[in-house]
Amino acid sequence: MRKFVFTCILFMAYSGLKAQIVSLNEGEIKTLKASIVNDPPAKKAYLVFQKSTVAYLNDLPNPIDTIRTEGLLKGDPRKERTYQSLADMNKMFSLAMAYRITDDQKYLKKSAEFLSAWAKMNHSKGDPIDDTNLDKAVEAYDLIKAALPVGEKKLIEKWLTETAWAEINSKRMKPGKGTAINNWNAHRLKEVGEIGYVLNNREFVTWAIENLKSHIAINLYPDGSSLDFKQRDAMHYHLYDLEPLIKLAIMIDRGEGKNFYTYESPKGSSIKKSVDWLMPYVRGEKQHEEYVNTTVKFDRDRAKNNESGFAAGTMFEPKLAVPLLKLAVYFDSSLTETLQKLQGSIVSIEAIANDIKKTNRSIK
Repeated sequence: MRKFVFTCILFMAYSGLKAQIVSLNEGEIKTLKASIVNDPPAKKAYLVFQKSTVAYLNDLPNPIDTIRTEGLLKGDPRKERTYQSLADMNKMFSLAMAYRITDDQKYLKKSAEFLSAWAKMNHSKGDPIDDTNLDKAVEAYDLIKAALPVGEKKLIEKWLTETAWAEINSKRMKPGKGTAINNWNAHRLKEVGEIGYVLNNREFVTWAIENLKSHIAINLYPDGSSLDFKQRDAMHYHLYDLEPLIKLAIMIDRGEGKNFYTYESPKGSSIKKSVDWLMPYVRGEKQHEEYVNTTVKFDRDRAKNNESGFAAGTMFEPKLAVPLLKLAVYFDSSLTETLQKLQGSIVSIEAIANDIKKTNRSIK
């Protein structure tokens, strides 16, 4: 499959098609379509994807006015209600992707129905741990925005714009707040950056890039460890901080041609160093007991609530690094072998899309 994808992209790489940054651009969509037709594993993955996506055509949107996940324990009614609504995120994304693959209007209309319902009801309170759950909505809009009527576009773009401004102006962003420099800020930067690229809002993009530089300098350490690891004594939070940073770095690389994965702050810290620092634990060469010396009460509260993985002394599970590795291989192909060992030979439409992005980067 990789050889086929590479050949298709090489043919189209400089076709002059304007790139979409967050999702796949027009040339990459064509490569995905060709892969589904010509590559048996890709075709099999598409049939699985299609089966689940067709079922979403019968579902109704279930938006929520305010996302509530941050700071709430498992079982809290507000958190459980939010999780029920967040099932919409994958539905609208899958429907948008199905439309781009098939050009079938029924998928476009249904994805737009979900997006519009959320745009009408949902309001950000400037909490990035809650708003980070909107990623799939932003990606869905990026996939279908060119095909939407002006009215729907304005509605959805107003919602996304208000979300970005809520994050930028959040009281949690004020100097002196721990949430201005820890994993909260990593998710904040990613959210503002992806909305900026989807809306072609250079003010948002510039804000995300400039603040990413300062975040790498403050949050990541030259030895590769992080502020979040220091505070939480948990690889879980080192991962949770790095994942949005790498996602944002991919967007910046695609949009600006600037590599923030290897970018080093004046102090010598970088995203790459922090991924490299993690890898011995992911490969099983080192072990770590999670949360033993955490300074955060919420970690202890979750342990008392018997939430899986949060008891002090729980051994770090390398498979938790799979989402990070799926992103990091975009910049560092040497991580591919470790990723495959951890997740097996899983082929999905999203995995193929990520592979297309990575291959496209390698030939530019």
